[in-house]
Formats: sequence, structure tokens, C-alpha cells
Amino acid sequence: MAIQYLALTALIVLYSLMFIGGYISAAGLGLTCPEWPLCPNGVMPSEEYFIEWTHRLVAATTGMLIIATMIASLINKNADLKIKITSSLASALVVTQITLGALVIDTKLHAVLVAIHLGIGIWLFAMVLLTVLFAFRISKSSKPITT
Repeated sequence: MAIQYLALTALIVLYSLMFIGGYISAAGLGLTCPEWPLCPNGVMPSEEYFIEWTHRLVAATTGMLIIATMIASLINKNADLKIKITSSLASALVVTQITLGALVIDTKLHAVLVAIHLGIGIWLFAMVLLTVLFAFRISKSSKPITT
């Protein structure tokens, strides 16, 4: 089944996003691109905006992968309720994260919003990880038993 590899890809890209976000925060680069969703130069950033632009590009990719995983789990006949719930929660959380990311930029890195953004990111990672585990369980249980 492709669902487990879609979910695993979403998890790997999400981890990369969290790594890039942590770097941006620790390096004090959170407002290098002060506009949202695009940087001042538009779609292709100049060198000064590249790291923040990469974070936003990976965030958009992560969002699409997580939503695609949810859709795949909802249309999969072998998927049980657990994977449908975790993938749906992950989809809601990724939309929340993108919205919070925009608010963090608009409020010039308000500390409370940055902390909430981090906390929801951790919750999002947990939901995607559970989705991956449930997806591999589906794959394992749907294989015919041969003797």
C-alpha cells in the first residue's frame, strides 16, 4: 500500500521542517522575511530571505503531504478509525500551524504565539508519527497469510 509511504514521507518532511524552524528561531532569523506568505522579492527570494523562504516552502509541502495522507486514509477500505482520527487531527493541526506561522510573523515574533507554535508543532509530529505507525499496521494486517 502506498499510504504508509505517503505517511512516512510526511513524517520525514515534517521533521525537516521542525529542524529548519528550530534553526531559524535559534539563529534569530525569524523576521528575515517580514511579509507573509511571500518575501519582499516575490516567489523567488534573494539570498537574505532564502532560509525563511525555505522554511515556508517546506511547510507548504508538509501541509500537502499531511492532507494527502488524510485523504488516503479516509478512502482506504482497510483503514481503521485510529488512522482516520490521527490523520484528520494532523490535517487540522497543520492548517493551524500555517495560520499560527503567519500570525507569528505579523505580530513580530510575539513570545506567546511562538511558544504555541512550537507546542502545536510537537503535537502535530505526534499525530503524524501515530499515523505512520497505524499505516504500517494496516499494511501488515492486509497481507494474505501463506503457508
